[in-house]
Amino acid sequence: MRNLTLLTDLYEITMGQGYFNEGKHEQLAVFDVFFRPNRLITYSVAAGMEQVVEYLENLHFDGEDIAYLRSLGCFSEEFLAYLAQLRFTGDVVAVHEGELVFPYEPILTVTAPMVQAQLVETAILTFVNHQTLIASKSAKIVDAAGGGVMEFGLRRAQGADAGIYGARAAMIGGCVGTSNVYAGKLFHVPVSGTMAHSWVMNFHSEIEAFRAYARSFPDNCLLLVDTYDTLQSGVPNAIEVFKELRAAGHEPKGIRLDSGDLAYLSKQARKMLDEAGFPNAVICASGDLDEYSVASLKEQGARIDSWGVGTKLITSADLPALGGVYKLAAVFENGREVPKIKLSDTTEKITNPGVKELYRLYDRKTDKAIADYITLGNETVDENRPLELFHPVDTWRRKTVKDFRVRKLREKIVEKGRRVRPAAPLSELAAYFRAEKARFWEEYTRRDMPHIYKVDLSPALYALKSEMVKGKGKTE
Repeated sequence: MRNLTLLTDLYEITMGQGYFNEGKHEQLAVFDVFFRPNRLITYSVAAGMEQVVEYLENLHFDGEDIAYLRSLGCFSEEFLAYLAQLRFTGDVVAVHEGELVFPYEPILTVTAPMVQAQLVETAILTFVNHQTLIASKSAKIVDAAGGGVMEFGLRRAQGADAGIYGARAAMIGGCVGTSNVYAGKLFHVPVSGTMAHSWVMNFHSEIEAFRAYARSFPDNCLLLVDTYDTLQSGVPNAIEVFKELRAAGHEPKGIRLDSGDLAYLSKQARKMLDEAGFPNAVICASGDLDEYSVASLKEQGARIDSWGVGTKLITSADLPALGGVYKLAAVFENGREVPKIKLSDTTEKITNPGVKELYRLYDRKTDKAIADYITLGNETVDENRPLELFHPVDTWRRKTVKDFRVRKLREKIVEKGRRVRPAAPLSELAAYFRAEKARFWEEYTRRDMPHIYKVDLSPALYALKSEMVKGKGKTE
């Protein structure tokens, strides 16, 4: 396992030096991870928590790290000696990977001595921001396709790690396989892929290239048919090779379209394959697809069975950053919680103070999600009493809910520096996401003009926040 302790911004360590000098380095602190609204965010799919756990368990400065920090000339020997012994000893609570999450919700909270809690900010945001972003994009593409989406983005990813962990996140969001062989091995997920245009171009004729591929993979023969002319050459040559395969006792898998008018080409190819006696041959499409183009192709009646999605998935092209932040919510002085708040002239940037808990309310009759509810950490939600919800900004917008059940969304994943929950296989995380998404009305998760899902504050949390805003952040 790589030592990623230096995967941080310099100011995290310079603040650590300052906390050390001021005697605040061992003060217990609470930091929340959440993201703010964006016009493209309807819902997000939480991911990356497993990498957070791995990182925290392995947190340590080795000899080379200390030597490098010494070379920067801005840290005292006393502080470097402190860092040389540092390990993560704190707690982390987080939502389950695959959970649907919404703006302002504390999806992960770190409680640890100040230097530790500050040091891990950048890496935690790196893991959670990236994978949540890609899992969310994957979920929306899969939703548009109705399933059968394969992640093909490694070559367009913004670096090797983005390709590897982007593939992981895409699987949580619903992809059924990846072209990324390394990710397949690392995460035990299906890998898929056939040929490139260069294979076809490397032979004297297209049909010769198809026959050579069929000889190598007679039981897994999926041919790329758009190198020269899809309908006049590619599909007819594929059919001829398919007939030869069948005569030899093998059944072809199908064809792939990578360019052109995919709706028209797929419909014509389907007709040609069916008439030739290959109704079970699949048609796979690829080529700069996303949820919008996939939905459009479906609306045009495209006869596409599976989808290879690369660039726009692995880079989340229309929303390249989630914008998750890591904010101080509280410190403890003499064992007493002292809430903290970040103020701003922009209302949306004012944080929610204090140690908090996150709940989801479900209608008992339909088992559908009603709203999410953020409370102070010492509060409970009584399912047997009506609950009034109100918008945290437009407080006049209110709704009373009855006959509901409540679920706490977060659980402890790290305690005293060690994991307390075993790593789950990606298939289990993907299944969890599907099950939880099914508990949301389609109006909240649809692609175009979705209803705004309610995320409300408890009266006690709202009162604390209002008091601190009026007092300009002071708690006493």
